[in-house]
Amino acid sequence: MTTHPGSPVRVVEESVTKKSWAVLGVALVAQILVVLDISVVNTALPSIGRSLHLGGGDLQWLVTAYLMMSGGGLLLGGRVADLLSRRTVFLTGLGLFTVASLVSGFASSGGELIAARAVQGLSAALLTPSALSLIMTTYAGAQRKAALAVWGAVGSLGVAAGVLIGGAITTWSSWEFIFWVNGPIGLVALLVGRRILAKDRAERPSLRDFDLPGALAVLGGLAALVYGLGGTEKHGWWSLPTTAAFGLSFLLLVAFLKVEQHAAQPLFPPHIWKLNNLVSGTAVMLGVTGILVGTVFLTSIFLQTVLGYSALRTGLSFLPFALSITAGTVVAKHLLSHTSPRTISTVGLLLTVGAALLLSTATSEAQYGVDILPGLVTLGLGVGMVFVPVSVTSMAGIPASHAGVASGFLMTGHEIGAALGVAILSAVASTAGTLTTAAGAADAFSRGFVGAAAMGTLVAVFALLRMPKTRGTGGGDHLHMH
Repeated sequence: MTTHPGSPVRVVEESVTKKSWAVLGVALVAQILVVLDISVVNTALPSIGRSLHLGGGDLQWLVTAYLMMSGGGLLLGGRVADLLSRRTVFLTGLGLFTVASLVSGFASSGGELIAARAVQGLSAALLTPSALSLIMTTYAGAQRKAALAVWGAVGSLGVAAGVLIGGAITTWSSWEFIFWVNGPIGLVALLVGRRILAKDRAERPSLRDFDLPGALAVLGGLAALVYGLGGTEKHGWWSLPTTAAFGLSFLLLVAFLKVEQHAAQPLFPPHIWKLNNLVSGTAVMLGVTGILVGTVFLTSIFLQTVLGYSALRTGLSFLPFALSITAGTVVAKHLLSHTSPRTISTVGLLLTVGAALLLSTATSEAQYGVDILPGLVTLGLGVGMVFVPVSVTSMAGIPASHAGVASGFLMTGHEIGAALGVAILSAVASTAGTLTTAAGAADAFSRGFVGAAAMGTLVAVFALLRMPKTRGTGGGDHLHMH
């Protein structure tokens, strides 16, 4: 998130009264837990599926339940953190996340685990905005910039680290420990937070201030959409349950837009939709994040189910992917001073499309170094090139008074895109085979990446038509999502 320097007088005062880094430490521990749980489950999916007897269509729910509730509840979580005590919201979210993590590890059925993951996601929707709010209100000047830089690093590296950590824990112990490990870490952070976070008071808000009807409508609409996509393997695309779920999703999301037009304190203020750079940037962010997280989901299953990799080896196999994403962001930062965000984003998306088509050629006889690695590295490079121009241009021209709402809008697109990406690519993949057997997973992997290429093509066309064509400034600050 871009920060704005204060007045000279304030900067002098801030340089004299430096704050302890303890608050940052607690906030980062909480955010690390949130970020890791986006991807930590991916390398454990085959193990969880065998243990809980889950079908191929059910596996994606272990990822999407968390992302859907986190993304759908993010703006409500931000509103709660603004209206109530930040300390109380943070500690409540952390406590709920810790309990939900322990429950996840003890789950004895797929339904129990999916429900616990959904509660984890809602907890994350409280934790992320309240933790960031604590950082913004505790630190200022150079300290705030340093804190936000570390926060951004956690968000950038978290997904890749989650895949590796999940693989190591699953290999050396069992899948349950990827959730149980959150217990002692969360408990220590909770106890430390209670001691070091200063108590703050907030005026007693009314229920109208929270826009609960809007929050329920958007969460219900997203849940119905993901349910419809997840049920396509079992029921088919044109079955009554699937079409009913899609219809309900459409009605609820339309109702959400109507509610926002008349709400006293809407989650999405109507004027947000008039900010073309923000809306177009968020749409591209939604699409590219969906491809990114969907790639992690499909490739994790392919490497273990088809190639027979251990969970740890699978996690290590994603390291070049993470490095290529980082390389893509560096390239994009350099190019911003020489060419337009539209061009950079379109080129990055076309690289992503080419990489997806390359990955779609992998068969059950594939070798990682020849058939998987080149596609993964190219896709990571393309995705990394898109993130920077989208983040920079989305926030360009946004006044400081609206920066929080605008960044929340972009972050929501990021999270929802991740959930929908897994759901859509899983549904497309399941039209070719089940993800739980070696033969089925190979065919599903190939079909899924044909779907990723189609998705990338649509997003590339949108970026070419709607992204800003004016040249940006190189090396600018940009938002970091988790």
